[in-house]
Amino acid sequence: MSKSSTPRGMNLGKLIEEYGSEEKCRAFLEVLRWPDGPMCPKCDEKSVSRIATRNLYECNSCRYQFSVRTGTVLQDSKLALWKWFMATFLMTESKKGISANQIRRMIGSTYRTSWFLTHRIREAMRMVERPKLSGTVEVDETYIGGKPRYRSRKRGYSPTPKTIVIGAVERGGDVHLRMERHPVGTSSTARFVRQHIDPRAPKIYSDSSAAYPDFSDDDTKHERVNHRELEWVRGDVHTNTVESVWSLFKRSIVGSYHHLSTKHMDSYLDEFEWRFNNRFNDRLFRDTLRALMRSETMTYKKLIERPA
Repeated sequence: MSKSSTPRGMNLGKLIEEYGSEEKCRAFLEVLRWPDGPMCPKCDEKSVSRIATRNLYECNSCRYQFSVRTGTVLQDSKLALWKWFMATFLMTESKKGISANQIRRMIGSTYRTSWFLTHRIREAMRMVERPKLSGTVEVDETYIGGKPRYRSRKRGYSPTPKTIVIGAVERGGDVHLRMERHPVGTSSTARFVRQHIDPRAPKIYSDSSAAYPDFSDDDTKHERVNHRELEWVRGDVHTNTVESVWSLFKRSIVGSYHHLSTKHMDSYLDEFEWRFNNRFNDRLFRDTLRALMRSETMTYKKLIERPA
């Protein structure tokens, strides 16, 4: 799909028309999860019987009863499927993201329900495998956090701890982002590059920070721009693409989320990655629902527990 192509595969009117009832949503999810017909998630048996009065299936082999929600992030959720569809649509089609509070108002739920709902959708986005970046790749880091706050006349301003995020973007392609819990150094950037960039990528561009070692080898040429010397572009050597990614992500914080906790930062980065990497995908809504069907169960207790 080109940047000017319209409309996308799904819009709000089409969503309501095609998936405005529980039955329509359930039928669509069953097709996404079981294109060849229902299959027991416990023993993989394809011979199952439908319990129509309870919207369940029963395995004819092990007698396990299951539904299309079983074994996914939708399991144990009492929220109507059409509300899952609406929240998924809003999250995928909001370029700068959408807050749990806004989803609460739009689908008619409690804040706790909508917050848990959005994190389960992000978990499904996270579990989709992302290929390594190739081509011309830009690497950079940014710092997320508020301004210093005034504490007292004696102590003056207290610096607000900032969260470090490192990212790499392939020009015209995907982006990979990750939160760093420690100051960025050569070991952490080298590890990030190994994990997310194809070793045969022909070009890697970064700024002149000492945190970036020389990534050059027989396949890759690493060049830098020196921002301290007010050098922003040298031919096609620049980091403007990845810096535009930072700008877009920070606007989503200021305009939509307003506040992100360090604990859940990676989840919001996963959502941003998913939306950015699928920005030309006409079937983004469908592919996100398919990701929900392939994801694992997430509990509220696990979501709110303190990190180790």
